[in-house]
Amino acid sequence: MAKRAAGWLLLVLTLALVGCDHATKAAAEATLGPSGPVALVKGVLELCYVQNHDTAFSLTRQIDFPGKALVLAGVSLLVTLVVAAAAWKRRASASRAEQVAMALVAAGAIGNVVDRMRLGYVVDFIHLRHWPVFNVADVLIVVGVALLALGGIGRARAPSPG
Repeated sequence: MAKRAAGWLLLVLTLALVGCDHATKAAAEATLGPSGPVALVKGVLELCYVQNHDTAFSLTRQIDFPGKALVLAGVSLLVTLVVAAAAWKRRASASRAEQVAMALVAAGAIGNVVDRMRLGYVVDFIHLRHWPVFNVADVLIVVGVALLALGGIGRARAPSPG
C-alpha cells in the first residue's frame, strides 16, 4: 500500500513540476515578451523572453532544413519516452532519492517536449551572464541528472556486502 501511495505521489510531483514549468513560461511570455529583459542582479542574472527553436546550447544551429522543428519535437518526444520507460522499469528497485531524481528529469523533459510539440520551440527566460538562456524544465533536468549521478557515485564507492 505504501509503495502504491509513493508511486502516486511521484506522479503528482511530476505533473505539478510540469505545471510550474509551464506557468513560469506563460508568465515570461506575458510579461517579458512585450517589455523586454528585467535585470534581477545587474550584470549577472536577468529574465528575458526567448523562443528557442534549437536544441540545448544551440547544438544544431548550423543545420537548417524545412521540418527541423518537427524533427526536434519527434526526437524530444522519443527521448522523453525512453526516460519515462527507464524510470518505470527502475521504480521498484530505485531508492526514494533516485525516484525523485527521475521524476525531476521526467518533469523537465515533459515540460520542454510539450513546448516543442505545441509551439515548435521551447520558451526560455532565465539568463545568467556567460550562459545560454534556460527555463525551469532545464533546471529540473540538470538537478535530476546530478542527483542520479551523485547516487551512482555513492553506490560505486560503497563497500559491497560480504
